[in-house]
Amino acid sequence: MIDIKTDERYMREAIRQAEMAFDADEVPVGAVIVCNDRIIARAHNLTERLNDVTAHAEMQAFTSAFNFLGGKYLHDCTLYVTLEPCVMCAGASYWSQISRVVYGADDEKRGFSTTGVNLLHPKTSVTKGVLKEDCATLMQEFFRKKR
Repeated sequence: MIDIKTDERYMREAIRQAEMAFDADEVPVGAVIVCNDRIIARAHNLTERLNDVTAHAEMQAFTSAFNFLGGKYLHDCTLYVTLEPCVMCAGASYWSQISRVVYGADDEKRGFSTTGVNLLHPKTSVTKGVLKEDCATLMQEFFRKKR
């Protein structure tokens, strides 16, 4: 059963990660992975710091979660991410077989849903729009600062 209060609590943790990215002059996307009501991975974008276009928050969180669990599948886990995953991150979530993806703001330019194809694993459920305004505001502030 989906509990909006629980989703909001974990999304706030993802927002904290996004704020860390913002402070480091990274695109402010944050992610946490939860398993059995426990955060097992926290991450934010590191593309600038690592000089690596694949160092998205979700990819960093997946790696951390795999290491924590000692395996390559994230059954019974939920990814909370402040921005709709891109095609690369959706593909990685497919291979991880993560049970659920929860995201805040839509990414109208690069989000996986813009492809018109469901890139997630068939057993993965999606909840979108959790704390959407908070997540979107952080992105807007970041890019306003850049201009």
